[in-house]
Amino acid sequence: MSAVQTEKKVQLSRRDVLRSALLGVACLPLVPVAGWAEKQRAFTEPARVPYSGSDDSLLDEIERTAFDFFWNEAGATTGQVKDRALVNGNDTHTVASIAATGFGLSGLCIADERSYRKKDEIVERVRGTLRFLWQKLPNEHGFYYHFIEVNSGERQWKCEISSIDTSLLLCGVLTARQHFADSEIQDLATKIYERVDWPWMLNGGKTFSMGWHPESGFLDARWEHYCELMMIYLLALGSPTHPVPAETWKAWTRPTVEFEGLEYISGHDPLFTHQYSQAWFDFRRKRDAYANYFENSVKATIADKMFCLSLREEFPDYSDHLWGITASDSATGYQAWGGPPRLGNLDGSVVPCAAGGSLPFLPPDCKQVLRTIRERYPKAWGRYGFVDAFNPLTNWYNLDVLGIDLGITMLMAENLRTGFVWNTFMKNKEAQRGMERAGFQTKA
Repeated sequence: MSAVQTEKKVQLSRRDVLRSALLGVACLPLVPVAGWAEKQRAFTEPARVPYSGSDDSLLDEIERTAFDFFWNEAGATTGQVKDRALVNGNDTHTVASIAATGFGLSGLCIADERSYRKKDEIVERVRGTLRFLWQKLPNEHGFYYHFIEVNSGERQWKCEISSIDTSLLLCGVLTARQHFADSEIQDLATKIYERVDWPWMLNGGKTFSMGWHPESGFLDARWEHYCELMMIYLLALGSPTHPVPAETWKAWTRPTVEFEGLEYISGHDPLFTHQYSQAWFDFRRKRDAYANYFENSVKATIADKMFCLSLREEFPDYSDHLWGITASDSATGYQAWGGPPRLGNLDGSVVPCAAGGSLPFLPPDCKQVLRTIRERYPKAWGRYGFVDAFNPLTNWYNLDVLGIDLGITMLMAENLRTGFVWNTFMKNKEAQRGMERAGFQTKA
């Protein structure tokens, strides 16, 4: 198997995997691990080697290492960020994702604010990234392909033009436009955002299609129930050039989950779906006609922790200070796993970005998880921070990091510390207009 084939095998979109799971198709085969039961019974938590820094020092280290990924693992001339890389770098991956680039642009803003690198270098990287997005990267009605070659921008694996990944990219683009007092950055960012033809992606319906293929047209799957979709609708509602009707905000459903006395809105999806839109849009002290979505994500994070603890007889590594499941790599391939309710072939793995991406929702608990991993599982840490996932029961440690998972952890760590990403992004008049058209009101 070639390196490209190997990469493609693990490069399934988390949304593709999740769709398969919800249709009753096994996400990926669960390969039995030799001595599994024995390893579970014999599991003893590793000794703690105290981390000498404060919680804030740990979060800063997490942000700095994530920034190193976004800086080092981007195309030299394109600025497009690799979808994944080896945790210690020096890998041969060549596939970028536009979602990782969106997180990366926001990460460059954080890095500039915190002086992680010289300002002129960061500004030029942002300019180059936006130039490529506007002038050279293929698009359809302003939407981009999900996966591209990092140095050329060429479409990879006949992937889809993606509505959600374009939206993640645009959140980074608009954050950069607001943060940098640079006329070229501001002009390019505005052009990139205003080019997007949001009504086209509705494809005649009331909810957005998940994407489009040049070979077969629009995907049948739609963004029609609560998940990470909020950013798509809010960006579209706020567009000054191609807006969608305000009624689209009401068109998607808001099913609820009940677990251990908690009731909250959830599409029975992994925890990341409660995190992504909230990395940029500030839902604190705001609600629409249906919910306070920040408080809803607080409940979802508590439920993720309680769900892990409920599995302790099966997976004794889970504890009050080590928990967290969301879509990630696994020993058998990519898994859109989580709970409640139980989703995917759970095996006791821990996914650091589950806690990392929920830092503002449950600060003490999430910081405790990250500190525990840092202190007790040294093989879960590398040049670019925490590995994407690891399994204490089998001593399996992923060799890779994923741009979107480092990104959500970096942005949410900064939001917890200073609110910087929220404060910067929400200064965009389009973000404010989107929330106003959706009917959000500030509550004390």
